[in-house]
Amino acid sequence: MPENKYDRLPQAGDFERESGTEVFYLSPKPLPTGMPTFSSRQLHRESNEVFLDFAVGRGTFEFMSRGGIGSVIFIVIFFLLGTGLAAWIRMNQEPFWASWFNYFLMPFNWLFIVFLITLYGSIFFYAVRQVSIRPPIRFNRQRREIAFVFKKGEAPRYIPWEEVIACVSAGQTVTQYAVTPSFALMIGLRDANTGDVLWVTVPTATLGLAVSEWEAIRAYMEEGPSALPEPQPEEYEEGTVAYFNLCRQVYRTEHSYLRYLFGFLAIQVFSGWHLPCHISAWVNRQPKASFPKEVLDWSQPLPPEQWAAPSEALKKQSADIRKAFAKGQTLLDYFKVQLSQAEGAPADA
Repeated sequence: MPENKYDRLPQAGDFERESGTEVFYLSPKPLPTGMPTFSSRQLHRESNEVFLDFAVGRGTFEFMSRGGIGSVIFIVIFFLLGTGLAAWIRMNQEPFWASWFNYFLMPFNWLFIVFLITLYGSIFFYAVRQVSIRPPIRFNRQRREIAFVFKKGEAPRYIPWEEVIACVSAGQTVTQYAVTPSFALMIGLRDANTGDVLWVTVPTATLGLAVSEWEAIRAYMEEGPSALPEPQPEEYEEGTVAYFNLCRQVYRTEHSYLRYLFGFLAIQVFSGWHLPCHISAWVNRQPKASFPKEVLDWSQPLPPEQWAAPSEALKKQSADIRKAFAKGQTLLDYFKVQLSQAEGAPADA
């Protein structure tokens, strides 16, 4: 979503803490992270010597549809058990089965369920529509620029590669049942003319995966497609039936029968089993918005002598970070040393 947040661009190494969420910036400038290149969601499948397209993977829609189906089924079961309890309490006044049937079919219950289905359906189809009307983000390594179109019909916007905002976040999702850690990669594309920032958020299972998602993009822009991880077979992409069955096999192998029964089977059965995977596949078959001619022309190969070169500041800092990696330091260690030197205090050993 667009947001007008920055009067100045943050820098790699900046750290923020807000509302229980910690954010660490990896760019600008896009510096080496020391992490392997990897994408758990196959977000950069379309790539060549000139450009890489970054878009939402099918795993996102599988998760969305599974969450919606699970929520609706939970409410139906809640009403079923709740009306059964009410019928049991009044068993002395009226027949149990007839009472349960009448309570369960009360118009209020089903109006609420229909409302819930409509709400989830509207959110889901809105997300699908946003994907279908908006082309992916295109990273052009020869020009060292990024092109994106916020809405179909709008003029494309171009962002210098070294000004792209990238950060990883670590926080907690708090519910009435538990506190769950949450991690994400966030990429911000800031329009210098308006100050608006278009944010793309990629949830990940761990902080390391969030950094690796970004490292794959950074390595492509600096080193070319050979630096990208080997693509996984499409049938095993997260969100497919094959991936679901693979996870089921691993869960059954690694856990006890009871944990498999109640920790996997029960949850997946009541959230649609394979249905969310088929919904995700349907979404991915929908026609996607194409780039305007201006972007297609911008995506044409350039002669090597016209390729944009990295700035001297980026080359120097990247070399310094690689020296720190060779000494066994991490990216956080490197910036800790830099901060200590800037403050005039001796760095910790």
